[in-house]
Amino acid sequence: MLKINNHLLEGEKTAFITSPNKSGKFIQGLPDTLIIHFTAGPSALSAINTFTNPAYQVSAHLVVDYDGSVTQLVPFDEIAWHAGVSSWGGRTGFNKYSIGIEIVNPGNLTKVGNEYQAWYGTKYPAAKVIKAVNRNETKTRFWHIFSPDEIEKAMELCRLLTDTYNIKYILGHEEIAPQRKLDPGPAFPLNRLRDRILNGRKDNGNDGTLPVIGKVIATKLNIRELADTQSAKVAKALVNGTQVEIFDSKNGWYKVAVKVTGWVSGKYIEIEN
Repeated sequence: MLKINNHLLEGEKTAFITSPNKSGKFIQGLPDTLIIHFTAGPSALSAINTFTNPAYQVSAHLVVDYDGSVTQLVPFDEIAWHAGVSSWGGRTGFNKYSIGIEIVNPGNLTKVGNEYQAWYGTKYPAAKVIKAVNRNETKTRFWHIFSPDEIEKAMELCRLLTDTYNIKYILGHEEIAPQRKLDPGPAFPLNRLRDRILNGRKDNGNDGTLPVIGKVIATKLNIRELADTQSAKVAKALVNGTQVEIFDSKNGWYKVAVKVTGWVSGKYIEIEN
């Protein structure tokens, strides 16, 4: 179980590495906002190396790895440099208002053959990718999924920070800098996370990891027992516009829940988070 002691995170799979990239203490009553980011990089180590290098002049309070481990770089009562030029709700310069949470994820990818390539050259299989539209765009892109451990840890951290500090808002970097940022992107269930944390909403009584929400864009879409076109159908075909909860991805298929659970072809689902 995580806890905060003297503005430092404590608990299993946590670590603290000091970053020099910070601007002193928050003023009284702040922070009141959490900003969610993806690292747009290959690993937690690469992000930590960047955030602790004075030459880059960037940092964040927390880095969450694929396995749910967390590294803190800046105490929660000090200002980190994660928001950059930013504005929202009549305020500008969100470093001075917010705690930054960076989640390891390559972000948007480019299709190369049967694989999907990040800007730094690493290629990822289709099973790790969804096709979706960012909230500030109209075209679809390919996005690397977040691991269940990352989503669960992000939720735990947001709840703990909200309970500890005067947190009123949970925002994506894409919302405070819409002209230049895409993170955390549509693969991260940001809307549902803040509904859970700030509004106390639960999904069907399940307070565990958050599913991604999608919408059927085919006229009819078969829902099958396994991720295979030859697998048995488990219910009537889903019709255009049906909302589904996506719990897993495999070889271009999504495991979804409506009133039944089964697998559908991912190319006929549009992500809505």
